[in-house]
Amino acid sequence: MPRFSVIVPAYKVQAYLQECLDSVLGQSYPDLEVIAVDDHSPDSCGALIDEYAARDARVRPVHLPENAGVGGARNAGIERASGDYLVFLDGDDTLAPDALRAVADRIKEAGDADVVVYDHAHALWTGETVRSPYVGQLTEQGPAPFRLDDRPLLLKLPPVAWNKAYRREFVEREGLTFPPGGYADLPWAVPALLAAESVATLDRVCVHHRRPRRTAEAPTGDGHFDLHEQYDRVFAFVDARPELTHWRPVLFRRMVDQLVSELGRTDRLPRGARAEFLRKSRAHYRLYRTPGAAVPLHSRLRHLLVRTGSYRTYRAVRLASALRRRLTRFTKSLGRSVRSAALRLHYRVQLRLPLRADRAVFTSHSGRGYGCNPGALEAAFRSFVPGMRTAWVARPEHHHTLPTATARVRPGTAAYWTALARSKYLVSNVSWEERFTKRAGQVVIQTQYGTPLKRMGLDLQDRPAAARDTDFTALLADVDTWDHCLSANRHSTLVQERVFPGGYRTLETGQPRNDVFQQATSADVTRLRESLGIPEGSVAILYAPTHRDYLRGPRLTLDLERVLRQLGPRYVLLARAHHVHDAPLTHASGGRLIDVTDHPSVESLCLASDALVTDYSSLMFDYANLDRPIVIHTDDWEAYEAARGTYFDLRAFPPGAISRNEDELIDIFATGHWRGSRSTQLRTAFRERFCPYDDGRAAERVVRRLVLGESGGQPSVIPLAERHPVPSAAASFGDAPLASVPRPQPSPDGAAVTNGS
Repeated sequence: MPRFSVIVPAYKVQAYLQECLDSVLGQSYPDLEVIAVDDHSPDSCGALIDEYAARDARVRPVHLPENAGVGGARNAGIERASGDYLVFLDGDDTLAPDALRAVADRIKEAGDADVVVYDHAHALWTGETVRSPYVGQLTEQGPAPFRLDDRPLLLKLPPVAWNKAYRREFVEREGLTFPPGGYADLPWAVPALLAAESVATLDRVCVHHRRPRRTAEAPTGDGHFDLHEQYDRVFAFVDARPELTHWRPVLFRRMVDQLVSELGRTDRLPRGARAEFLRKSRAHYRLYRTPGAAVPLHSRLRHLLVRTGSYRTYRAVRLASALRRRLTRFTKSLGRSVRSAALRLHYRVQLRLPLRADRAVFTSHSGRGYGCNPGALEAAFRSFVPGMRTAWVARPEHHHTLPTATARVRPGTAAYWTALARSKYLVSNVSWEERFTKRAGQVVIQTQYGTPLKRMGLDLQDRPAAARDTDFTALLADVDTWDHCLSANRHSTLVQERVFPGGYRTLETGQPRNDVFQQATSADVTRLRESLGIPEGSVAILYAPTHRDYLRGPRLTLDLERVLRQLGPRYVLLARAHHVHDAPLTHASGGRLIDVTDHPSVESLCLASDALVTDYSSLMFDYANLDRPIVIHTDDWEAYEAARGTYFDLRAFPPGAISRNEDELIDIFATGHWRGSRSTQLRTAFRERFCPYDDGRAAERVVRRLVLGESGGQPSVIPLAERHPVPSAAASFGDAPLASVPRPQPSPDGAAVTNGS
């Protein structure tokens, strides 16, 4: 008897069915059966199901003699199910990696609950993935399992079958089946929650529900009236069980909200059927209304429209709402135009006022928080220049990262344009706004943000995937405003002066943001590890991949939870997505897998970690200054090289061991190669080439030269051999084994470890 029976109805989904079945059969929790139901589909769904059944004994094919609809197909699957729990998945949806393992663990924790509710994300036709807005209802805090009376807000979740796992014995005991009709999920999902004696939640995305692209074709048919019939079934279920009577007002309000919502769906309800739909909704309103039940204030208009059943009134209200929205948009647009004109006038006035030699303005990554090279320089300006007043440009959500000693400036405000017009020093690692006008006497310092491995600047002109909508004319116009450009090494200088041609002066001072690696102490490392929740005695691996220009979102081919399971309990993984993405690499944020995407300081994460795993990120050049192990994961080198391109073959000159797939990465850590002698040799050569100036005083050199005007007598660069960066916590482990795990089998394409030699 398998733990899960995954029931997949298939009708006209041949383009997506393979991806669906692969997502189930590829789960890390293999104790399952897949009941794939061909709902008499006219396309190739039936043949695809048979092909999968021939390859995998866990697939049980079912072919219906005629189309039964999604409800009938699911019922056919339930009849053949033998698993402890039923899981439903539409034929064009997918299960998230490790979803069933997470559900199985939650079931065990909750003592075999009747129903386990989990989260989902919408997979849009554009390729984007958007998490549902109901995360707050799925908190796992508090007692579990529970009854619906303890968490009534769960009824706010979409009434669908595919966001829950159901104990099969519970389904059989309650006699739950799917009715015919297009809204068959409603009289299944709602009664299941109402009748369940034990419910548990799982705050994790387990299903990616596909949202098809809407077409311009007008809706036809009368399938929308099925919604009324399904609510008849829901209320019949409640009326047959007196102990559920107190749920009638809640279900009534939910019905009204859904009926009004459907009435406004022009893509589903034909225009000629809307008046009839509203009349039928009025009849249901009168039939199921509970006298004396309170109606929330924000819902009273909807209830009034359904109770009266007047389509003319409904149209008038809709027209008034549309006019109000248009008026609001017009008012906001007019306000923005007036504000923009006023700010332009304000900027012109400020440009005619004297420069302030004691003012400097900084920003990083187009309004993000305090950090990177501009952050290190801002601190150095205040430390080494008496009387210097600094301002930092950042969006409001990042203001909490700013030190109290610097003024906070929001982009696009009057204070912002005043700072750009009156400050003598302007420091950034990206471009200033196109409307920025450089004045005589202003000093623009471009810090860049790392040693370039990937192609940049004018080298992207023949790389459309990477360049996207880059305006190269505007790029060169910004370069023309630079007075100085910082460089970490000779490689950076040669690349930057070619791809950003201009009259600026290059300063090979090192990266100011790396000063902290030479200045931090062991006490700082201990404090940072404690703040991140890294257990004492653990080996913390920072996983920080760069973004892919040929993908819309973050790319994650590593099963991070599997990596941790293979390495053993001594390892902790800090997962950080690139700053251009809003989505984290993992929804976990605790235990041994910690999401640090939103952490304000990547330098702090580097200090707290014992090793870095990355791919083509410039972070490897910074991390090398710590003289700690680096592992390069290059599972898509050819694709990355084709889309973006690199300035040298990282595989031939790496800073440490190289892995080409997940098993090789696990093997590198399991065997100790990550910190072996060969990795140390590679890192030493890498540091000699790319870290000649990062001795902890790069920011001081910049300030003394550009602000204080000290052409001589600046701090000399400390040789690499004399630098002593703060050691990692794992350095105290010596040569003691850090894992006792079986080595994974080598992949078919080569040996388990390559070291670039």
